[in-house]
Amino acid sequence: MSFRGRVTRPRLAAAGLALGLGWLVGYPLLITATEAFGGGAPWTLDHFKAFAERGDEWTALGRSLWISAASVVLSALVGVPLGFFFERTEFPGRRLLGGLVALPVALPPLVGVIAFLFLYGESGFISRAVAAVLGLTGPPWRLAGAGAILLVHTYSMYVYFYLFTRAALARLDGSVLEAAANLGASPMRILFRVTLPLLRPALAGAALLTFMTSLASFSAPYIFGGNFRVMTTQIVASKLNGDLEMARVETVMLAGLALLALWGLRLLDPGDDLAATVRGVAPSRRQLTRPLAKWGAAVAGWSLSLFLLLPHFTLVLVSLVPAGTWTTEALPPVLFGGNYSTLFSRPESLKPLLNSAWMATVATLGALFLGFLAARSSLRVKGRLGRLLESLVSLPWAIPGTVFAVALATTFSIHKPQAGRFLLIGTPWILPLAYLLRNLPLTGRAAFSGLRQLDPSLEEASASLGAGPWRTMWKILLPMVRPALAAGAALAFITALGDFVTSIVLYTLDTRPISIEILASLRLQDTGLAAAYGVLLMTLSASAFVLWGRQGERV
Repeated sequence: MSFRGRVTRPRLAAAGLALGLGWLVGYPLLITATEAFGGGAPWTLDHFKAFAERGDEWTALGRSLWISAASVVLSALVGVPLGFFFERTEFPGRRLLGGLVALPVALPPLVGVIAFLFLYGESGFISRAVAAVLGLTGPPWRLAGAGAILLVHTYSMYVYFYLFTRAALARLDGSVLEAAANLGASPMRILFRVTLPLLRPALAGAALLTFMTSLASFSAPYIFGGNFRVMTTQIVASKLNGDLEMARVETVMLAGLALLALWGLRLLDPGDDLAATVRGVAPSRRQLTRPLAKWGAAVAGWSLSLFLLLPHFTLVLVSLVPAGTWTTEALPPVLFGGNYSTLFSRPESLKPLLNSAWMATVATLGALFLGFLAARSSLRVKGRLGRLLESLVSLPWAIPGTVFAVALATTFSIHKPQAGRFLLIGTPWILPLAYLLRNLPLTGRAAFSGLRQLDPSLEEASASLGAGPWRTMWKILLPMVRPALAAGAALAFITALGDFVTSIVLYTLDTRPISIEILASLRLQDTGLAAAYGVLLMTLSASAFVLWGRQGERV
């Protein structure tokens, strides 16, 4: 085989993979945009004019923007101080408590919203307790609207700022801070003129992740929004009302807004110019020598951790409440494990578990295969083709789940093989495909991370010893990147297992997953069974989070 042939074959394979990923990731978005303009027969702007003339559409668009911006600010106000507290202060139990504070990220979005409903809602524990203490005949507050959405967003998204801040502080060069102190700078001046500027790359990354997650949020606006609609809930409402043309226009507008926001936030990201100064030995933690200060910090840490874990405890408690036994009391009068027996013994209750299990498994395996293949091809061919593969793998992260769900529903609702469109709506395969695409960034980025840390000389040494490409992959590459792949696969599996955003658009009665069953149980007032499903998802998610942390230490 000639050198030219050896060079061309990987590029041809990479080009074929790029076409396949383009069909899976980009083609549905293109079809949806085309349909929004009338499908080409004839082209029309009428649907966009209708969108522009409806005030509720612009209101939902504006709400999506300011809710996302407010979520960033509130999450930063909570997460950044916590990151400083747990990374820069030494007190008893710091390591354990630092891990517990991050556990809200392990709650699947819908499960977290349901836990908040049980805890702070009109009929929740806190509401009933306050009503009982004050002698009120009704709930003291109503958990709904923008305030409720921001409360849930802050609770679930401050973890991004917390984790990013802790990681950045651990990499700071302590000598820089010492030099500033030796020059007479006060602690506050050092904080604002030295420390925070050095943390800007990490804070920009956390802000980007928080903003995009909030923009794509569906569970909190769906459960607590009521008449306060954002674009994600507006899209689903239009689809459920049969206004498919408007749903497609809304999908295009939200996708454009997400990409525009991503581009704008990238411009604000200072990049690696500041990150390059983060070197050396991290500054030593502040040692609390006074017993009152030391144990006061420990009590504060434990109190905060217990407060943040209240939704988890609430979910477990409600899962033990038999149906119809908890009415007006502040606390459930009867606790029993019958909901779990029902969940695992009744075929109609077990079916959503089995549906979610097989669909999440298929989606994770597919995402793992495509993600690794794309990362491997991208790093081999490099150049524009390599960057294209990396962009296609990352694109689903930048597009809200509701947008992808509508795009898939539009593309695969008719059978036109010559146009690359197949009838998948109503079949068992549309949801696994949606889960695969939504989780491709998780497995793909994990594969990129693992492969980039390998020494290229390993493959050269393997080839010089006579090993072929497949033997090198199985014996050298895969074992060395297995920790990264395992972490990405675990996150992808749990994300697919608890998916609600795409499921509510694409599910059928026979393929309903756990998240849809939770919603159905709540509508039937069977809160105990809904909470039992939630506890199962929460436990699996926490396990994946722990696995992610352990594997991350090994990568």
